[in-house]
Amino acid sequence: MSSPATTPRRRRSMTGPFVLILVGVVCLLGTMHVISMHRVGELFAQYWPVLLILWGVIKLLEYWQAQREGAPAPGFGAGGVFLVVLLIVSGLIAGEAKRSVSNWDFGDQSCFWGHNYDYDDQLTSQDLPIGANVKILDEHGDVSVNVSNDESISVTVRKKICAESQKQADKWNDQTKPQLNVSGNLVTINANTTGAGDHPISTDLDISIPRRAALTISSQHGDVSVTGRDGSVEISAKRGDVSVEDVNANLTLDLNGSSARVSGVAGDVTVGGRADHVSLSDIKGASRLNGEMQAVNLSKIAKAVSFKSARTDLEFSRLDGDLSMESGSMRADNLAGPFRLITRSKDVNLEGVSGDVRIENENAPVEVQFKSVGNVQIDNRGDITLILPDKTGFKVDARTRGGGGEAQSDFADLKVDNSDTQGTITGMVGNGASHIALNSEHGTIEIQKASTTVATPAAPPRLPAPPKPPRLPGSETKPTEN
Repeated sequence: MSSPATTPRRRRSMTGPFVLILVGVVCLLGTMHVISMHRVGELFAQYWPVLLILWGVIKLLEYWQAQREGAPAPGFGAGGVFLVVLLIVSGLIAGEAKRSVSNWDFGDQSCFWGHNYDYDDQLTSQDLPIGANVKILDEHGDVSVNVSNDESISVTVRKKICAESQKQADKWNDQTKPQLNVSGNLVTINANTTGAGDHPISTDLDISIPRRAALTISSQHGDVSVTGRDGSVEISAKRGDVSVEDVNANLTLDLNGSSARVSGVAGDVTVGGRADHVSLSDIKGASRLNGEMQAVNLSKIAKAVSFKSARTDLEFSRLDGDLSMESGSMRADNLAGPFRLITRSKDVNLEGVSGDVRIENENAPVEVQFKSVGNVQIDNRGDITLILPDKTGFKVDARTRGGGGEAQSDFADLKVDNSDTQGTITGMVGNGASHIALNSEHGTIEIQKASTTVATPAAPPRLPAPPKPPRLPGSETKPTEN
């Protein structure tokens, strides 16, 4: 009688032991300083998907072997699922950490792995070619450009390297020496922070060049400061603050996650990209801003100003005062039209306006105080307030529709009519030289007179009377008899 056939036993998977052996070997090499733990982390962050591929290959080979032997293929099991999930999560975290480290400014930070090592260097000075254009490249570090005392170029280098040992830092320092090259009238100064690959290296450049040179700067992570230029200046900056002063030519800024402060520019200023905060002051030329900027401050812009973003389109002729603009508000004083603003959900307050005004807004109030009235058209889903000089000539056609709003006027010559569904202001004051058209939905329209009353100086406070001297005993006087 034949014995019953026995089912072949399921083989154990070799994937788990393989992963443990591989991880153990790599960790052993790290502890023996054959390779740095920093390098181990970098390799894992970049190549962790290879472990998944090897895991899949092993499982596939085990399946084919089991098929040839007629045995069941090794199962995956709960432990295998846990290891796969752990590998994927660890790989994603390591990759994100690597990207964060590559964007760090190590000037005041500690390394994730190892220590910071400082190095100083000085590039050889040389004379600037005639008609030169200086180009500066710095992937990671601050750039400062000042005026040299002569026609030479001087570069001071301050480098910070994150490494596990002095020997390793010295090696990377040799591989990342800054470069100064001259080709015709083009002078290139390269910080060379990527000369050692993806290792965390920050190089600050302090550069002195003659005023006459045109300047181009590309900075990926770090602050940029430029002072004293007669040639044009172009700056491309990411994740760093930009400061520019005393430029007698045009200035162009391309920002990405940066802020900019600009003052004393004789030419035009162009700012584009995505910025946290932009401040322009004392600009003799035109100013053009194009992009998404969380806050804008302008002061004394001699020529036309324009700003365009996803929700705001602004243009006017000149700014003698100040302007501040954030996501939900805009304030300005002493600006000259024609003024045009198309926006939404922005509280608008303008003072000392001269010339024509055209505004479109919604979901926020608009208030305009005129110094000199031109033609005005304001369309708003919200309140509208106009403050006009007492002695001025204009013709008005104002209308507010929807509930919750009414029309009001301080000028007796204007006709005001309010009903349950709308309010209107019509009529003419003086010679009617300017035409004012106001349209509001669900808001109030007010036309006010500018106050011309001069405050009377307050009378000086009366000083208290000096106290009477005390009476001495027996000094009372008797009344005189008649």
